[in-house]
Parts: sequence; C-alpha cells; structure tokens
Amino acid sequence: MELKARKDVPVELTWDLSLIYETEEAMLADADRLKELCAHIETTYKGKLNTPETINACLDEYREVYRLVVLTGNYCDLAASVDYYDSYNQERNEKMNRLTSDVFSRLSFIESEISEQSVETLKATIELASANRLYLQDILRNKPHLLHPETERVLAALSQTIHAPSQIYNMAKLADMRFPSFTVNDKEYPLGYSLFEDDYEYESNTEVRRAAFETFSAKLRQYENVTAAAYNTQIQTEKTMATLRGFDSIFDSLLFPQKVTRELYNRQIDLITEKLAPHMRKYARLLKKIHKLDKMTFADLKISVDPEYDPTVTIEQSRTYIKEGLSILGEEYVSMVNEAYDKRWVDFAQNAGKSTGGFCASPYGKGSYILLSWNNRMADVFTLAHELGHAGHFKACNSAQSIFDTDVSTYFVEAPSTMNELLLAHHMLKSNPDKRFRRWVLSCMISKTYYHNFVTHLLEAAYQREVYKIIDAGGSVQAETLNRIKKETLQKFWGDDVEIIDGAELTWMRQPHYYMGLYSYTYSAGLTVATQVCKRIETEGQPAVEDWKKVLAAGSTKTPIELAQMAGIDITTDAPLLDTIETIGGMIDEIWKLTEELEG
Repeated sequence: MELKARKDVPVELTWDLSLIYETEEAMLADADRLKELCAHIETTYKGKLNTPETINACLDEYREVYRLVVLTGNYCDLAASVDYYDSYNQERNEKMNRLTSDVFSRLSFIESEISEQSVETLKATIELASANRLYLQDILRNKPHLLHPETERVLAALSQTIHAPSQIYNMAKLADMRFPSFTVNDKEYPLGYSLFEDDYEYESNTEVRRAAFETFSAKLRQYENVTAAAYNTQIQTEKTMATLRGFDSIFDSLLFPQKVTRELYNRQIDLITEKLAPHMRKYARLLKKIHKLDKMTFADLKISVDPEYDPTVTIEQSRTYIKEGLSILGEEYVSMVNEAYDKRWVDFAQNAGKSTGGFCASPYGKGSYILLSWNNRMADVFTLAHELGHAGHFKACNSAQSIFDTDVSTYFVEAPSTMNELLLAHHMLKSNPDKRFRRWVLSCMISKTYYHNFVTHLLEAAYQREVYKIIDAGGSVQAETLNRIKKETLQKFWGDDVEIIDGAELTWMRQPHYYMGLYSYTYSAGLTVATQVCKRIETEGQPAVEDWKKVLAAGSTKTPIELAQMAGIDITTDAPLLDTIETIGGMIDEIWKLTEELEG
C-alpha cells in the first residue's frame, strides 16, 4: 500500500513533542527569552571578560543560552523531520535555525575574549569553575585554531549557509524523490525510501527484492548529480575551514573535536577491511547456499538466514523483548524503557516525507525522542534497542553533568547504543536452547548489529576516506568519481563472492552521515567497545555493569580512551578490535555449523 500522509497516521504511533513544550506558544516564549538573554549577555559582558570571576559569571548565563537553543531547536527540528512536505514546520525550523545562528554570532565574543586571556588567567578561571571547567579546558585546547574575533562572528552568522548542503540533500531525498511502483508477476508493489530500506531489502522473495533494488536505484540515479554537488560543497567547506584554522589536513580538523588520533581512525578502517572481509564473504556464501540463489548480488546481502522463522513482532511485543533483554542494567533503566513506550518517546509511524533510518535526540532536562519506521520485523526491535541505548546514555549524563559536559565524542557515542543490541541478543540466546532458535538469534546479530555497524557504516567510512584524500590534495568530486570510489570499495571488500550490480555504486547517496564529518567509522569503534564490555558483563556480572553505568554518566568529562578505560577496555592497542573481528567470525562459523546440523 502507499505510504499515508502524516495527518492520517494514528496519533499513538507518533511521538509527543508536548513533553518538550506543551504548546507552540510556550516554545515561542522561550525563543523570545533566548533573544533577551543574548542581548543581556552581550550588554553585560562584551569587552569585559578579563577576570576569572567575570568569565565564570558569563558562562553561568551562557549555559542557559545552550539549554534554550537545545529545547527550541529540538522542538522545531523534530517536527520537521517527520514530514518534509509540511511547509509550516519546515519554515518554522528554518526560522529557529536563523535565530540560533544570530545568537551564536552575537555571542561568539565569549570564546574569543576568553581565549585572548593569559594562560595564568585561564588556569585561575578553571580553578574557580565547576560546571564550566571542561568548557574552559576546551577553549585552551582550541586556542591555536581560533580566528580573529570578527571572523568567528561572521562564521557563526553564516552557520545556516555553511550547513545548507545537508538541507539540500535531505530535501532532494525526502521531499523531491517520488518513487514509482514496480511490478513482479503481474502484481504491483509500492515503493518509497523507507519502504525499500526497511522492508524490501529484507524481502525473502528474490524476484521482488531485486526488482525493488533496480527500481529504487533508477530513481536515485536521476538525482546523482545534484546530490554529488551538495556533497562536494560540504567537503570543500570542511577543507576550507580546516585550512583557515591551521590544521594540516581535513582529517586532523574533523578528528580534533572527537579527541582521537589518526591512528585510531585508520585502524578501524584498515583492520576491518582486511580481517573482517573473509568472514563476511563466508556469510554471503551461506546466504547464497540457503536461499539457493543463482548468484549472490549486492541486493541480496540483507536477507535473513531463516526467513520462515523470522517472527512478526508487534510494537507491544517489542517492549517485552527489550525490557527483558536490558533488565541486567537495572530497575531504573527498565523504568526508562517503559516510560519511552508509555509517554510516546518513539515515532513508529510510516508516512510519506519522513526521515529514513533511525535516530535519537535527547534534549537536556527532558526525555528522549526516537525516530524509526516500524515494519513488524525483529530488525526493528534491534533498532529500537539501539536508539534506547542513546536515550539511556544521555539520561545518565544529562542528569549527572553540566550541559557543557554532555557533548560526548562521536568516537564513543555509538558504544551505548550497540551495547543494547548485544545485551538483547545475549539474553535471547540464554532463553531458548533450540538449535534453530540459536541460529536465528546469531544471524540477527550478524545481519543487523554487526553488518550494519561493521560493514555498511565501515564501508561508508572506507569510501569517505578516499574522497577526503582527493579533497585534501586540492581536488573535487562529481557523481562519476563518487560512483567509481564506492564501487571499488565494495568490490575490494566482497571480492568474487558478491556481484556488485548496477545501482550498488549509488549507495553513497543513501546516507546522511557524510554531512556529519568523520562519523561513519565511529559505529564500528563504538561496537568494538560494546563487544568487549558485553564480554566483561557475561563473565564478571554486576561489577562490569556498575562500571558501565559510571561510563554512561561521565558524558564528555573523559576522552574516548579514558571512557573505554573506565569500562575496563584498552583501545590504544589493536587487541579489542581484532578480538571483536574474531568474535564475528566465530558467530558465522557457528551459524554454518548449525545450518549443516539442521539440514542433516
């Protein structure tokens, strides 16, 4: 059936933004407060940030600016994200973005003036600070890369323009692309972005699955040049900013806020590309064998090992799975899961114009908002558990830390989310000794958790690194170049075991992560940490759980290396990643063995 318009979706399947603001008027009142506070700070402190006491007093008020920006911004952006056809919400979101740009432009003097103080004054300010301590330490760290105050003001004012490529990408993808239906054996099938990614990619009927891929790819191809132009603009802007701020390369610039080294970044891509590929090729051969495919193509990689065993899961049934699976994290965590269902934190609806994939937003001092499109599949349960991992993470750190200390490094931010997927799967494995059930759960872990994070996102990262090398060398990219790089990346990983068919090279068009800097590789980084911590929990029990809870509450007060150390993991060596890759290989071997036993 065709996707419904947003207005026709049952309200119980949508999230409740009134948990942020009861009414739009209440949000607009806070927007007015934001303007007034901005003017007050500008009048009171501009040109006067030269003593520890004054600096801290200013930052105490600046934290409230951050809070108001987060609340008003999330309220408007979340409403826009579920319906790109709603012009009222799109305009309101744009208006709020303009206000935010203006506020940060006018208040850019804060960081500029603080950074101009002597090291002695800054150290005295940090000594006096409590909730502002980390913010001040980051100013010290960022000092070599700050530009002239007037330049910083202008750049802040232009932030909406600088982020325009992402907006153009989303509008092309979610508002302009109208997918035609396709026909297989005289039956017509509707098609949409989320329908393809959340449904047809997992379809067990090979003819339908491949026809959906072909029709989907044909529509993508019509937009490849405009999407490439938006992406090239994005990365050229990132290169310009890296050069202006005195970084040696675009990589150093984008990794700087993550607080990790090039070594950690490159390790994830290089080791997984080399060491995981043989295991995943073996998994592809298993899928081909089980489904008796004429050949294994890129369009076949997400099918289930045992589609007849893959249960239909209702939203309410998912609550039971997730509560039981995450119960090891304690009563307070389970209470949060119940609250997510009861208070409508989750937007389950399938509707036209809605953002694809899944995400979680956790505005400071409020609950969380999780977007996904529910298709009654076990894959959806894992996605929801994943996003609830983000919710649990930010519930813990938002409660324990200053708003300045909740901007967790993206290198680590996917660890709590992927951890939840693993805890869910491990609980399910313990609940039933049946061989077919065990094979099904293991294959869910491979096809959902590890494939998504160690293959899909990792291959995005490998492709992205090649693109950035071209930009760093002074080049540019067009659709033809991006298609070539993506195809070569896929061919290198899958070898002769998977045919990279026409349309596979367009996969670079499907992910918003490329507009978020070096984000794609962090999924595998987070899952590496999660895999190792999950093993600790399996063997050590409660002490490991308590360590993990402390990690969740730490926010950005620690670097990724320090957060991993708190959880008992040393990510300065290859060992955790190599062990995780071997763990994946062991699961695939067991799935093969169970298949042979089940087939006699």
